[in-house]
This record gives sequence, C-alpha cells and structure tokens, in this order.
Amino acid sequence: MAWRGCVVKWAKTEFVRSSNITSRSPKLNSYSQQRCGFRREAKRPDTKKGNVAQETKSSPSDAAPGPTPPPRAARPTLFKPLMFTVGFTGCSFGAAAILQYENLKLKVQSAKDEEEAEKIMKWWNQLSGIIAVNAVVLCCWRIPVMQRRMIKYFTSNPVSKTRCLPMILSSFSHYSIIHMVANMYVLWTFSSGIVSLLGKEQFLAVYLSAGVISTMVSYMCKTATGRLYPSLGASGAVMAVLAAVCAKVPEAKLGIVFLPVVTFTAGHALKALIAIDTAGLILGWRLLDHAAHLGGALFGIWYVAYGHKLIWRKREPLVKLWHDVRSPGRSRPGGGPGVSGGGSGPQ
Repeated sequence: MAWRGCVVKWAKTEFVRSSNITSRSPKLNSYSQQRCGFRREAKRPDTKKGNVAQETKSSPSDAAPGPTPPPRAARPTLFKPLMFTVGFTGCSFGAAAILQYENLKLKVQSAKDEEEAEKIMKWWNQLSGIIAVNAVVLCCWRIPVMQRRMIKYFTSNPVSKTRCLPMILSSFSHYSIIHMVANMYVLWTFSSGIVSLLGKEQFLAVYLSAGVISTMVSYMCKTATGRLYPSLGASGAVMAVLAAVCAKVPEAKLGIVFLPVVTFTAGHALKALIAIDTAGLILGWRLLDHAAHLGGALFGIWYVAYGHKLIWRKREPLVKLWHDVRSPGRSRPGGGPGVSGGGSGPQ
C-alpha cells in the first residue's frame, strides 16, 4: 500500500508537471507527450527531428514581422561641432576686438564721451540685452506651433541632425522660468565684477565662447558615456563668468540670498561647485548638465589665468588690419604713422 501510494502520488505529480509545461509553452507539446509515455511517436524517423530543427532555425524569420529590438545608435562624430567651437570662439574674440576699436574711436570723436561711456557701462551692468533675449526665447517655448523648431535649434543633443547652431542658441534657451531666473540672477550678481576686470567687449566674447565650449564638453561626455539626452540653458556660460570672478578674486565674501548670516569666500564656493558637478558627472545625475557646468567653469578659470594673455593681448595685428580696411586713405599718408596711431588706440 505504501508503494502504491507513492506510485499514485508520483503519477499525479508527473501529470501536474506535464500539464504545467504544456500550458506554459505550446511549442513543447511533442516533448511533453514523449515524457508521458508516447515512445513510438518519439522513435519515428529523424525527419521529424530535422523538421523540428528547421522550425527552430526558421523561428527568427517567422518572428521577424513582430516587434524587434531597436538597433544600437552609433556614436556620433564630433568633428563638425569641434570645428564650429574653434571657429566661433575665434570669431567672438575677433569681433570683440573690432568692437572695442570702434567704441574707442567713437569715444574720441564724440564730444559727449563721458556721458555715453556712463550710459554704456550702466546698460552692460544691467545686462538688459542678454536677459531680454533669454526672456524672448522663454516665451517662444510657450507657443505650440514653434515646439518642433525650438527642440531642433534651441536644445543641444549630440545625436541630433542639427548640432552646431544649437551649441550657441541653447545658451539663451530656458524652458522653466525658475531655471532662467536663477541663471540670470547669478549672471547679474557677477556681471559687474567681470566687466570691471575684462571690459564689456571682452566679457561678451568670453560669455558667448563659454556657451559654445561648455556645450562641446557636454557633447564629449554624453558621447563617451552613452547618455544621449538633450539639454538647454545658460548655465555653462554663467558658470564661466562665476568661475572667472571667483578665481580672480578668491578672497571676496559671498553669501546666500535666503541665509544672509552664512558667508564664505569666493574660492571656497568655486571649489564646492566644482566638487558637486564632478560628483554629479561621475554618478550620472541627470537633473543638471554637470559636464557643461564643468566645461564653463574650467574655461573661465583658464581664461583669467592664461587665456587673456594668449588671446586678448595678441589682437593688435587684427586691429591694425581692420584699421587699414576702415580708413585706407589714412593708413599710409607719409610712411605709416597713421597705422601705428590706429593700432595703439584699442590696446
């Protein structure tokens, strides 16, 4: 009786297992039937095995009409964005040098030079032009008809078909009002310091170049890590301004708006920001574009330490060339004193 009970129990369990296997996968019906005792069906010619093998081999082709996994996107090449970064940065500083020459020339020729200079400095301290452009772009994001164009041209993504122009346009693009207000407040706070250090023309060149360079660093990090997502905002350019001021005046005292009692030095603030962005880049935080922040901060530090000497102080040949183009009749009236006088003005 004990053996009979064991056999009955074993038969029930085998039946349950075979039924479960049958219900789970219909393709295993023939195999489950063989396990249940259909030995003659299993010993038939090997043609069935060949058919089974052919069916298993042809299953991928039969499943082809179904949903297939998306192919892995190839890593984008960054040669064109790199060339755009180099060319745009050079053109920015060249245009800033020419703009400074024209401003100094007008300042000398104008009778109201002091009044105009004060107006220009006040306008640049308030940064109304940059803030106005950011506000206009923010309003454009609220227009449904322009959504596709805004995503195409005002967000930077290394896998996008349009990659060069968004490198500068995304630096003026904010989708969130809080994001724009935070960036513009930091820019307004440090703008007076950077303008007093570099001048308004050089500040404009640094700001625009930092926006493109920070986006290029973001492209490189996204391509290396495979985190190919779009980003936008002026944070990279603003970080360059902040880092330049903090690196030039590290002992300056800073504070927090909501905690006026808490104060710290600019050097410590810069180190803390770089540490936070480095941790976010390593750990893969996606709330902010930490690579762009680091790229802008490093560019700002490099420029006040070395870039000013390497780029801005060597602008004299370009300014002389522009002077010759602007006033060809005065360039060499008696051997060239006009050229030397025009070249010495913007220095």
